[in-house]
Amino acid sequence: MEEGDVAIGRKREITHDSGPPQKKKRMFIRELKYMMHGFGDDPNPHTETAELVEDLTIDFITEMTLKAMDVGKKGKVHVEDIIFLIRKDAKKYARVKDLLTMNEELKKARKAFDDEVDNI
Repeated sequence: MEEGDVAIGRKREITHDSGPPQKKKRMFIRELKYMMHGFGDDPNPHTETAELVEDLTIDFITEMTLKAMDVGKKGKVHVEDIIFLIRKDAKKYARVKDLLTMNEELKKARKAFDDEVDNI
């Protein structure tokens, strides 16, 4: 999307204007810098780079969420909707399946631990 373009999603309008830069509230900079370092970047990556990665990440999440809201039950996002959207991207699909499997294993382990603690 180019500067000045307007994308209209369900109940939401995303605009990119070419006005003066505004100070954005940065929510994930610290975590992104750690992740960037973990993936081989400098231990203290440039703030501008982390801000760009954050902007790209938030744009991706926003776009996927808006698309997912249009897929299954209108206005709601379910895991199945996200899986449907990424089904043709083999890397993303494999990663989502791995994370969902890991999540289920963690749930089972927590439940087993809680049951064991309750029996003591």
